[in-house]
Amino acid sequence: MNAALVSALIFFFVLSVPVGVAIGLAAIVGVGFFSPLPLLVVPQKIFTSLDSFPLLAVPFFILAGNLMTHGGVSRRLVGFAKSLVGGVQGGLASTCVVTCMIFAAISGSSVATTFAIGAILVPAMARHGYPLPMAATIQASSAELGVIIPPSVPMIIFGVATETSITQLFMAGIGPGLLVATALILMTQVWCRVKGIGKQDGEESAPVLTSFVDAFWALMLPVIILGGIYGGIFTPTEAAAVSVVYALVVGLFVYREMTIADLPQIFRSAAVSTGAIMLIIATAGLFSFLVSLSGLPNLIGGWAEANFDSAVGFLLFVNVLLLVVGMFVETSAAILVLAPILTPIAIGFGVDPVHFGIVVIVNLALGMITPPLGVNLFAAAQVAKIPVQRMFASLVIPVTVVFGTLLLITYVPQISLFLRDLFT
Repeated sequence: MNAALVSALIFFFVLSVPVGVAIGLAAIVGVGFFSPLPLLVVPQKIFTSLDSFPLLAVPFFILAGNLMTHGGVSRRLVGFAKSLVGGVQGGLASTCVVTCMIFAAISGSSVATTFAIGAILVPAMARHGYPLPMAATIQASSAELGVIIPPSVPMIIFGVATETSITQLFMAGIGPGLLVATALILMTQVWCRVKGIGKQDGEESAPVLTSFVDAFWALMLPVIILGGIYGGIFTPTEAAAVSVVYALVVGLFVYREMTIADLPQIFRSAAVSTGAIMLIIATAGLFSFLVSLSGLPNLIGGWAEANFDSAVGFLLFVNVLLLVVGMFVETSAAILVLAPILTPIAIGFGVDPVHFGIVVIVNLALGMITPPLGVNLFAAAQVAKIPVQRMFASLVIPVTVVFGTLLLITYVPQISLFLRDLFT
């Protein structure tokens, strides 16, 4: 049945069938033609895949991100970040990284971060002489912080799929997120100096105190969310609901850049995004059930034990595998299909499941900026209004930088685990 499942999945991908539908159709083919199970299993497993309290956090965080985007948060965060790092050559590029890092702690989504921040900063970089492909590439690579820094939708999905603590995953994402952000800031500084651009980036930069006051209510949201989770005040799911209420209040009554009339469209957009993710989660749950039933995890586990005698070799294999998978498969689908298979094997090699979860997520975040199907590339190209192919030459630098940080995160577990070990 394994060959049939994989072949059917590849066939539907080649036909450009949407990811969630392709996974579901491949699973139905497996149940209907290559297993003794009745087709009644299909709706049962689809339903049980979604019957999870932590998954409620996904639509709430998506909605909160949309509310903050339309409520004037993006512009204020850009102004605050520019006051911090915008006064040097390449400051706009570094502002992009810092703003994405902060916005990541609000939206939990890299694509939302690309559109919200890129709509402001990509045109600004273009006005300051940055080539559009370079500006779009910096935006796309910075936006991947949206899935590394908590709260992160892929972290929630990984936690649900592998029964790993989502709170611990959130804690573990802070160190790697800061490391990747720091590496990207250094990259932008060197890149701009080599190119000789961004020398006027400090123009129109407000004083730090002024911009901080202007962005204060926006900056408080990640503090409330993460502080409440780590302080034991509420769970990640409850934190997501709190973030929606806070975003509504700030957008409607504090910044007043959003009105009641805007809410139907905002809710509709959040519902469409949630529906797409939930369809993938539902069908991937069915697909993972069939993969487990076929004994594939045991086969892969036996193969790994026979071919790797330590965690070092196994983690290198995982990095290469996920790097390739991330180029072609949507992040949520990749996590739901592969995480339940690979995590028990990693534990068998002595790898902490929380650390392994971060390795998986950073890997797949890298896949968001690698052709041919990196979602951040298409989002950034749309913002910059250029063909995505024009970005490919510029991608070598950020992909190399992020891959270097990935290796550090993989083989220095304390980058991920020091906060969790400190507070738990």
